[in-house]
Amino acid sequence: MKKRAIEGLYAITPDEPHTIALLDKVRQTLQGGAQVLQYRNKPADSVLRLQQAHALRQLTREFGATFIVNDDARLAAQVGADGVHLGGEDGGIAAARALLGEAKIVGVSCYNRAPLAFEAVRQGADYVAFGAFFASAVKPGAVQAEVSMLQAARRELCVPIVAIGGITLQNGAALIAAGADALAVISALWNAPDIEQAARDFSTLFGRTSA
Repeated sequence: MKKRAIEGLYAITPDEPHTIALLDKVRQTLQGGAQVLQYRNKPADSVLRLQQAHALRQLTREFGATFIVNDDARLAAQVGADGVHLGGEDGGIAAARALLGEAKIVGVSCYNRAPLAFEAVRQGADYVAFGAFFASAVKPGAVQAEVSMLQAARRELCVPIVAIGGITLQNGAALIAAGADALAVISALWNAPDIEQAARDFSTLFGRTSA
C-alpha cells in the first residue's frame, strides 16, 4: 500500500476548544487546497482530543487530504489517521511504527539539526521537519533554522522535507526554492481574514490551484 504524499500546504490546527468551530476553519483550509492537515491541540484533554481527531479524520477523508496527528501515535491509531508527527520528546520512531504499522506515515521534528534528520531517516522516518525558519508567535523561543541548512539537507535526503516557523505568503516561496516539499503553517492561515483564500494563496506557491 503506497503511503500518502507529504507536500504542499501542511496546515497545523489551532488550539480551538470548540469542535464545530474547528471543523468550520479546517473545511475552509481544505477547500483552499491544503494537502496535509496535522491535528495539534496541546491544551485539550484526552476526551476532546479523541472527539476532534475523529471528526477531522472524517473531514480529511472527504477532501482526500493526508491526516497526521501530532505527538500521539496511540491517538493516531485510534482514529485511523494517515500517520503521526513526533517531536523530540514524543517517543521513538520504532514505538510509533509498532503501533501504526509500516503503511502509516511517521514524521519527525529535527529543528535546526541536519544530523537528527539523517538519523531519523535511518530509523525509518517518512519525512522530516526543520524550523523555525522565521520568528514564530506560536513558539517564540524556538531555535532558529537557516535556509542554507535546508538547502544542504535537501541535497542529502531522499524523504520529503517540511519547513515550519513563522511562514507567510511573503517568505514561503524562498523555502520552497531551497528544497522544502511542504510548508507547515499555523498563524498566517488561521489568523487570516479569509482562511480559504489564504490556503489558496499558499497552494499557489506550489503551482497548485483549488476549484
